[in-house]
Amino acid sequence: MTAERLSRPDGHEIAFRRQKGRGPGIVFFSGFNSSMAGTKASWLAERCAREQRAFIRFDAFGHGASSGRLAEGTVGRWKEDALALLDRLTEGPQIVIGSSMGAWIALLVAEARRERIAGFVGIASAPDFTRELIEPSLSEEARVVLARDGVWLRPSAYGPDPYPISKRALDEAAAHLILPRRIPVGFPVRLLHGTADPDVPVSLSYRLMQTLDGPDTSVTLIPGGDHRLSSERDLDVLGRAIDQLLARAASPSR
Repeated sequence: MTAERLSRPDGHEIAFRRQKGRGPGIVFFSGFNSSMAGTKASWLAERCAREQRAFIRFDAFGHGASSGRLAEGTVGRWKEDALALLDRLTEGPQIVIGSSMGAWIALLVAEARRERIAGFVGIASAPDFTRELIEPSLSEEARVVLARDGVWLRPSAYGPDPYPISKRALDEAAAHLILPRRIPVGFPVRLLHGTADPDVPVSLSYRLMQTLDGPDTSVTLIPGGDHRLSSERDLDVLGRAIDQLLARAASPSR
C-alpha cells in the first residue's frame, strides 16, 4: 500500500496509510525512532482488513517516510500533527493504540479529543520518558555534549546507528508531562507490558494506571515479554485487549 501524505502549515508532510471500513476505527501511534512499517502496525493493518474496520497508521515528524529530521522533533509537534490527522482523516469513535513513546502521544491526543475516543491500548507505555528515563540516564559526557552542541547521539540497542536526543526536545517535553497529573478518562484503558522489558520499567505502566482516572483501566503483564511485544504470543494479547474495547464500544452501558 502506497503511503499518502498530510500537508502541515509549515510545509512538512506526514506520511500515513489509511484503510477505510466500519467503526470504531483504530489509529496506531508508533514509538520513538520507529515507523508504521513495524510488525505491530502491519499486524493491525491485516487484522483490520479482515474485519473491514477503518485503520490509520502514520509516521511521526522525522520518522519513516514523513519529512523532517528526528533531532528537530518534539512532543508538542508530534501531538499537533497527530491531532490534525485524527481530525481530518477519521470519522466517529476511534480506539487509539500507542507503542512506547507513541502511548504518550496517543494519550495527549485522547485527552484533547475525549469525545472521539472509544478506548486506549498502551503497549510498553513510556509516558514522560524524557524526564523518567532519558534525563536520569545521561552521563556527564552526554550532558556536556548536549549543553555544547544541543544534540547527543545515543547508542541504540535495536540497530547499528545511534539516534539523536536534542536539548530542545528534552526541554519542550516538560510542558506535556502526564504522570504528575490526574487525567479523567471516560473510555476504557488497557495497558500491556512485558516483564522483561529492558527499556521501560513495568512500574511506569502502573503509575500511568494511577494517573488515568476512569472506571475501567487495567494493566496486563506479559511474562518474559520484551519492549517490542511483537511476538505471536504478544500480538494475541494485544488482539484480546482490542476485542475487549470493541465489546465495550458495542455495549457502552457494560
